[in-house]
Amino acid sequence: MSNSHADVATEHASRYLQQLCKHWAHKFPVSFDPNHGEIELTIGRTVMDAGDTALRIALTAADAASLERLESVVEDHIKRFAFREELAFAWQRQAA
Repeated sequence: MSNSHADVATEHASRYLQQLCKHWAHKFPVSFDPNHGEIELTIGRTVMDAGDTALRIALTAADAASLERLESVVEDHIKRFAFREELAFAWQRQAA
């Protein structure tokens, strides 16, 4: 398994977490509340925790290629939700 995480600085972490979970709930298994969300995508698992100043995102995928794709998909979707806010994603990969 391959893992990565990013802490994205934002005061709107809960809003983005809920938007992403609601967006994918019609297509994938999703569970969430205002502070924690989990999404089981076909390419991997996304876990998010909303804080006052950051959205923590943890990803797990079967291999490095799937993880890279998952990072891109999650990042692109959240950036679309936050079109008025410039977000920085610094993915940190964990050794397998």
